[in-house]
Amino acid sequence: MSLTGKPTFIGLICFVFSTLVATAVWAEGEQNMTLTLKSPDFVHQGEIPKLFTCDGDDTSPSLIWSGVPENAKSLVLIVDDPDAPDPAKPKMTWVHWVLYNIPPVAAELPRSATASNLPAGTQEGVNDWKKTGYGGPCPPVGRHRYFHKLYALDVELPDLHKPNKAKLEAAMQGHIIGQTELIGTYQR
Repeated sequence: MSLTGKPTFIGLICFVFSTLVATAVWAEGEQNMTLTLKSPDFVHQGEIPKLFTCDGDDTSPSLIWSGVPENAKSLVLIVDDPDAPDPAKPKMTWVHWVLYNIPPVAAELPRSATASNLPAGTQEGVNDWKKTGYGGPCPPVGRHRYFHKLYALDVELPDLHKPNKAKLEAAMQGHIIGQTELIGTYQR
C-alpha cells in the first residue's frame, strides 16, 4: 500500500510474499503427518513371500510405520482376508492377526514377531484359528488379499482378555484418529 492508502504493485507483492512466508512457517510447524504402513518383505498390492505363509515358516513379515498422530495413545493392528474361502465367491473375512495397545512410540514389528518380542505393553487378540499370534496366508483356492490395517487411537484400551476382531473393533469405536493399510496377496 502507498501512503495514500491506494494499493501499489510493490505493496501487493510484499503482501503476497509475507502471506506465503507466514503460511509456510505455519505449515512447517503443524503436525499433519499421514499414517503410513510398509513392509521390507513385500510391496503394497504385491505377492507375500512363501516364507510368511502356511507353505513356508508361517511367521509374520516385518512391518514399519510412520506418521503416528501426535495425540495417539495406542495403535491397533488387524490382519485379515476378505476373500475367504474363495475370491470368486467370498463368504467371510478370515482374521489372521490381532494386536492392540501397541505403544504409539513404537515404529515397527519385527519379522517373526511373537509375544516375547512385541513392543512392551502390546496385547494380543485371537485370530480365526482361535489362537493368539500371527497365522499366515493359507488360501484353499485362488489369489487372496491380506489387509494389514493399522489404527491410531486416542485412548489406551483396557485389557480385553484376548478379544476377537469384532470385540476389539467395538472397543475402538469412536477412538480412531488415524488409519492406514498395506495389502499383500498370495495364491498357493
